[in-house]
This record gives sequence, C-alpha cells and structure tokens, in this order.
Amino acid sequence: MQLAIKVTPIDADPYQIETNLFTIVALERKFKIKASELAQGIALEHLAFLAYEACKQHEIVVPVVFDDYLKNILKIEVVSSDANPTDEGVTTEP
Repeated sequence: MQLAIKVTPIDADPYQIETNLFTIVALERKFKIKASELAQGIALEHLAFLAYEACKQHEIVVPVVFDDYLKNILKIEVVSSDANPTDEGVTTEP
C-alpha cells in the first residue's frame, strides 16, 4: 500500500509526500489497526500521521511532537493510492 498525500501547511507552500512500508507499519503499531482497514476509509488523524512519518523518512523537518505538526496543517488530502501493489506481481515457480 502506498499513498501520495498533499499537505497544505498554514504558513508554507503545499507539498506532496509518499508513504512507504515503514510508514504504514508505524501507523499499524501506533493505532493498533491493520492497513487493510484503511480500505473502508481513513481517519484524518491517520492520514496526518502517515504524512508526518513520511516527512521524517524523506528528511523533511517536522516538529518532534505529532500534535505540533497537526497544529500547522491547514488541509490534507490523498492525491493517489496504490492500495495493493502485490496483486499485479503474483507469479508461480515452474
């Protein structure tokens, strides 16, 4: 699962960030949910957390405390989603 997320901060230019396996697992650990549950809908807190963790992974400076990051976001939205990239790559050995 990979998401492209557009974040519009209150006092800066909008930016787009992509999640990766690490950010998805961090979400699962923090909120005790399965990534598959996101298919039914994603909470804004979860989306913001994914953006926060993805920023750290891509060396974008964010506050140490997640809530401080939230305070500076005006708008957040999913730009694109690759819900299950492994479906296309299924192969069998001869």
